[in-house]
Amino acid sequence: MRTALCQFTSTTDPEENLRTIDDLAQRAAAEGAQLAVFPEAAMARFGIPLGPLAQPLDGPWADGVRESARRHGLTVVAGMFTPSPDGRVANTLLATGPGVEASYDKIHLYDAFGFSESDTVAPGTKVVTIDVAGVRVGLATCYDIRFPELFRAHADEGAVLSVVPASWGTGPGKLSHWELLARARALDATTWVAAVGQAPPAPQGAGAGQEEQAADIEKPTKAPTGIGHSMLVGPDGRIREEAGEKPELIVAEVDVEETERVRRAVAVLDNRRL
Repeated sequence: MRTALCQFTSTTDPEENLRTIDDLAQRAAAEGAQLAVFPEAAMARFGIPLGPLAQPLDGPWADGVRESARRHGLTVVAGMFTPSPDGRVANTLLATGPGVEASYDKIHLYDAFGFSESDTVAPGTKVVTIDVAGVRVGLATCYDIRFPELFRAHADEGAVLSVVPASWGTGPGKLSHWELLARARALDATTWVAAVGQAPPAPQGAGAGQEEQAADIEKPTKAPTGIGHSMLVGPDGRIREEAGEKPELIVAEVDVEETERVRRAVAVLDNRRL
């Protein structure tokens, strides 16, 4: 299944971001993509009040994503914010396209590195998978990537690909975490992992996010607005494609048969005891 990793920098304007999504979806479709994955917070970036921007899944922003997916003939997964009954918002992935209509609310909230997502965002509770062109795909969001049980749950539901839209927080060592976690989750569940992040709003400089020496992991970080480096990881844990910091479109093949071969060779799902 040809899969597009659509890395871009969302702004504070949902309509502007919707136009960017439509442009990237058009380009992805022209390269034969059947699935286009956009970052977390594609609707509007973190660091601003989210409540006033939140819209229901039948609202105009989600309908705009649906129209883009319909017009370009592919399935789109994109991050948005929806109202929560408790007055907060939900950090929601909308998945829509031919024969696909689903949503996933982020289960694991980013209460870490001095940031408290749960102050304004309510957690989800349900594992969600979708079928795209006959391929089962699991949905996860950003901080979820630190929790292997979710990716094993995707595999238990038949997923051969997990997509992880993200808006990763910058800081010492954070790029290393991002790459390591994406590779580890692929190995945990012997699935492909398409981890698609926000490109940072401003250049971070060479080696940003990679400083392992004397890194203060307790130092508070700013609102997570992305570090780029979207990547496609194979079920054997090898990075097959990786973007840089800047906005970038990568279209690559997810080989379902490779997942089956790796699972025969490294049967961690069958060999579990806990």
